[in-house]
Amino acid sequence: MTRIAIIPGDGIGVEVTREAVECLRAVSRVTGSDLQLDALPYGADHFLKTGETLPDAALDSLRGYDAILLGALGDPRVPDNRHAADILLGIRFKLDLYVNQRPVRLLADRLTPLKDRTARDIDFVIFRENTEGLYVGVGGFFKKGTPDEVALQEDINTRKGVERIIRHAFEHARGRGRRRVHMSDKSNALVHGHDLWQRTFRDVAPDYPAIEPIHMYVDALAMQMVKDPSQFEVIVTCNMFGDILSDLGAQLQGGLGIAASGNIHPGRTSLFEPVHGSAPKYAGRNIANPMGAVLSAAMMLSEIGLVEESRLLESAVGGSVLAGRTTRDLGGDLGTREVGEDIRARILSGRAS
Repeated sequence: MTRIAIIPGDGIGVEVTREAVECLRAVSRVTGSDLQLDALPYGADHFLKTGETLPDAALDSLRGYDAILLGALGDPRVPDNRHAADILLGIRFKLDLYVNQRPVRLLADRLTPLKDRTARDIDFVIFRENTEGLYVGVGGFFKKGTPDEVALQEDINTRKGVERIIRHAFEHARGRGRRRVHMSDKSNALVHGHDLWQRTFRDVAPDYPAIEPIHMYVDALAMQMVKDPSQFEVIVTCNMFGDILSDLGAQLQGGLGIAASGNIHPGRTSLFEPVHGSAPKYAGRNIANPMGAVLSAAMMLSEIGLVEESRLLESAVGGSVLAGRTTRDLGGDLGTREVGEDIRARILSGRAS
């Protein structure tokens, strides 16, 4: 039995996660895989009722699952969104999910905003270091609220953290027959922290002689992603730059509604989520795109070894996209439920691709 924890989240997260879960059930029926899908209550509603965000006991129980599927978090009833930070960042940091994996794959030529580019040109993955950098919250204020205010935000980079994400990127490339890995930093300006990235990249690369190591400063790499995305296969970078580049990548493939992600520690319980927000103003209107959630579920299945099931999900989403059976953000006229139904019909009927 494969045990998966489901945290639907807030806003449209509840709707898109529901469709992803039903797609997982459809895959289970077709393949015979035994999936135990346990819905957990954590989110804004639970926080407002109980004052709990993610208690330690819940975090301990999550370690007993094979994976976690998470919907978007965020609710205007919790102005500081403390529940979202505690749940998402709490899981990322406390489970040491140091790999943020964001695939960038164009499913239909018409979806990219780039002129004369096709699906053959846009197929790469971005690995973002997920537990260090500027997002660790180290810093503070001096004389806050005065004309002399000083704000400090520390960029934390360790040899261990940098090396393990770079090595993971090379391992991914080697395991999938990719020929090159791009590492992106800003060491010409961030001369201490990103010098560590430069040296570590040079040290690790010789262990993978069949893969070409390429360095680009982040501003140049962002420009090249738009100019010629076909040159990229695997990109690895720091927490902040990965956050920014992966959203750019999402737009190249058709927008955030179709973008999936994984927060991974190889061999341990990992978390998968679509990258769009909770979009409270669209909640309950049956207009959100569930494909990012379904593709995140496909990533999850692949990571835990259910490769056939993962491919079936991906293929079904691709079939729906190519047939134009999508929500409005991708040019279709279907609602959230109807897109989920179309994907499931492809899974169950064997016409996924």
